[in-house]
Amino acid sequence: MHVVRAVALFGVFQIAHAFAGESPDKSGYNLFRPVPDALLREMATDRPDKTESAYTVDAGHYQIEMDLLTYTYDRSNGGGEHLTTKAWAIAPINLKVGVLNNVDLQIIAETYNIQWTKDRDTNSSTRVSGFGDLLLRCKINLWGNDGGPSALSVMPLVKIPTNQHDLGNGALEGGIIFPFAMDLPADWGFGAQAEVDHLQNSNGSDYHQEFSNTVTVSHDIVGKLAGYMELFSNVSNESGAKWIATFDFGFTYAITRDIQLDAGMNIGLTDAADDLNPFIGLSMRY
Repeated sequence: MHVVRAVALFGVFQIAHAFAGESPDKSGYNLFRPVPDALLREMATDRPDKTESAYTVDAGHYQIEMDLLTYTYDRSNGGGEHLTTKAWAIAPINLKVGVLNNVDLQIIAETYNIQWTKDRDTNSSTRVSGFGDLLLRCKINLWGNDGGPSALSVMPLVKIPTNQHDLGNGALEGGIIFPFAMDLPADWGFGAQAEVDHLQNSNGSDYHQEFSNTVTVSHDIVGKLAGYMELFSNVSNESGAKWIATFDFGFTYAITRDIQLDAGMNIGLTDAADDLNPFIGLSMRY
């Protein structure tokens, strides 16, 4: 079934690519020969939704995407435990640089995290804080970067375990993401992605795979204000793992061509998902 779906999805991508329009030739630009301002594509960000952008940062330019503040709340009852978890992430940041016209490199740093966990049975609580993990990613656009009704990219990634005070599992992990974008009628935008990750088991004994999928739609609301809605799903082949699903929505506001504010909320649809995750963020291009 997964093979059939993959073949069908690839066929849709190929058809969309066949109708792509002409685009300017920017292949001669690179990190040391930046794309001129007049040829810069519209700024595309990997936030605020969970669906990554299918477009790369222009060669020789830099982009900063960050949560100014994000809060997570979860009340769980699994495994015989009754826990309430609250967490703040302060200024986690994604630093991006355009290396070639269709390639950018990214470093995501979880700069400072604070997490409280309360056991509702014993009325005891713990608090941990500190630096999180580093995520290294490379996005390669396959088509549609500079024109056409669709775009597709591939993004391999690796997680470096740099966390403090048990804010992560201490394991080297990796994965690959396939972000897709397409124009819809009436100026709607559509995005989707498939992701496969190779992650350590919760007991640390071995590794398993997790499969994530998203679909998102977006539209301008008024002026420079736009909004989006998204569905996210994650399933794992680890024994005992539960389905994670969220409904996400939010807004973006373009202050200038190179500066964007955003805010949103991710809402858990299944018991395994975090209940609430509101956030505000900022993106800037240089």
